[in-house]
Amino acid sequence: MKGFISRISTLLLLATSALLVGCQTTAPKRDLAAYEAANPRSIVVVPIVNKSLDVDAPNYVLSALPVPIAEKGYYVFPVNTTKMVLEQEGFYEPERVHEQPPETIAKMFGADAVLFVTINQWDAQYIILSTTVTVDFEYRLVSKTGEELWKNTQRMQYSPNNSNGGLIGMLVSAAIARAAPNYMPLTIQANSMALRTGQNALLDGPYLKEKLPQQK
Repeated sequence: MKGFISRISTLLLLATSALLVGCQTTAPKRDLAAYEAANPRSIVVVPIVNKSLDVDAPNYVLSALPVPIAEKGYYVFPVNTTKMVLEQEGFYEPERVHEQPPETIAKMFGADAVLFVTINQWDAQYIILSTTVTVDFEYRLVSKTGEELWKNTQRMQYSPNNSNGGLIGMLVSAAIARAAPNYMPLTIQANSMALRTGQNALLDGPYLKEKLPQQK
């Protein structure tokens, strides 16, 4: 009997090990040849296409983009100046900007690459005792010759937790989060993950490489 149980235990252990191995995911290998060949030093971030219902969302997202790009080692054209120049050229709608040839936009600013960002989701959903804040962004970097160098997506969620306050505290916390959700912490974190620290982030830029100690 003990031998039978031992064999069953061994089989279960092997099955569990196989299941765990099967559940492991590896990031797909990226083709970075075009990115490395282009070797961009400067990036211009154009106005953001907004697919959410919040008209202020693009301004929040745009304000949180330059820092992680600069920290990754690239020169970033001032986003407000970029927007003003595009408007002077007659491009008031972000959708129109995104429809333009990237080569045209890059030449307008003398940039090596253009970053296009789209907001796919930006909302707060109230479900009984909790509010879940969600942001979902799409990023695309295109060279001054019109070649796509890199793309990424980032989705993040946050649910305020007030379990220590009891039922009333949870209701109040959820109501406040729904009435005035704070998107900025999520936005900053999403941009940082997508552009700087995540598995599929931008490659290290030239200015970051200059600061890093050279390996011998």
